[in-house]
Amino acid sequence: MAKVVFEACESEVHSSASQWCTSKRRPRGGRKKGRVVLVGAGPGDPELLTMKAFRCIQNADVVVYDRLVSAEIVDLIPSGKALIYVGKAKGLHSVPQDKINDILVAEAKAGRTVCRLKGGDSFIFGRGGEEMQVLRDAGVSVEVIPGITAASGCTSYAGIPLTHRGLSQGCTLVTAHAEKELALNWSALASINHTLVFYMGLSKLQFISEKLIAEGMAPNMPIAVIEKGCSVNQRVFVSTLSDVLTAIQDKNLVSPSLIVVGEVVALSSELSWFVTQTQEEIEQLSA
Repeated sequence: MAKVVFEACESEVHSSASQWCTSKRRPRGGRKKGRVVLVGAGPGDPELLTMKAFRCIQNADVVVYDRLVSAEIVDLIPSGKALIYVGKAKGLHSVPQDKINDILVAEAKAGRTVCRLKGGDSFIFGRGGEEMQVLRDAGVSVEVIPGITAASGCTSYAGIPLTHRGLSQGCTLVTAHAEKELALNWSALASINHTLVFYMGLSKLQFISEKLIAEGMAPNMPIAVIEKGCSVNQRVFVSTLSDVLTAIQDKNLVSPSLIVVGEVVALSSELSWFVTQTQEEIEQLSA
């Protein structure tokens, strides 16, 4: 399906390749100068890729990609392309960040154009800034292609606006991942009257809800857990801070799951629009 979506773009991709990821020609009498492009792959749906990201995936010499890059997007990588998987999961860091940095530097210094493909956006909890610093320090040319971050993509697919007149005048993005203690200003988060979006927070859901209530947020504040957003396997569970653990206890949720807290969550029942393949099949069977 994903390949069909982009077939119309392929002729344009090849004709304009010199303007994008293969734009820097090999100097006469010398080795081609390598570089790294930090590419945001978005939250999963391949149709949410930017054209620039797609061109880079097609034309890079090497693709270094993460666990959160969906299988549908990986399928867009041309066969025969050099692939390096550096995915991480909680408690299973298959490739340490220092090693990933070394891979990027080595590939670029070997004269290759590297597509560093990350789920979401490289500069939003994606360590893109850290990798860019290392590459710059090593004298490697770096570019950035933004992607749709999970907070925007997954909430849109769940029918939850991040801001809404009269309900939320702002949005705060928070990572629930920490090497040791999750040290946040919980009092500020509980009182700021923003939509709160927690990345990588499924395992800390109880801690998050308890801390927000302890700091004064209403126990009946709406909360949503969005599992595998922007995919045919998306599931959305809406509850309240005080009841959310009970609501999901038998649902076997897995990562990636996004946690959204705020009055705007209550709009999901009215604004929900995305029907997954599974839901369509259920409706057909019951018709």
